[in-house]
Amino acid sequence: MTERKSVLLRLDPAVHDALAKWASDELRSTNAQIEFLLRRALADAGRLPGRARPMRPRGRPPAASQSGTSPPPPDDDQPG
Repeated sequence: MTERKSVLLRLDPAVHDALAKWASDELRSTNAQIEFLLRRALADAGRLPGRARPMRPRGRPPAASQSGTSPPPPDDDQPG
């Protein structure tokens, strides 16, 4: 897996606030929202490289379960 590039980006505070709100509304981090918008702009301009990997889906990744099943419910007829 190739390492992702880091970029320092300076933004007007009002632009950052609007971007962060938009990202939150779409269940993305601000960083993911910036990448989403840049990719969309590159695609619209016909400049998105074919070798660019797809973005992860929006939202949090699913919770990893160890066994793939949920534990049985507690036994209610036991004195407690």
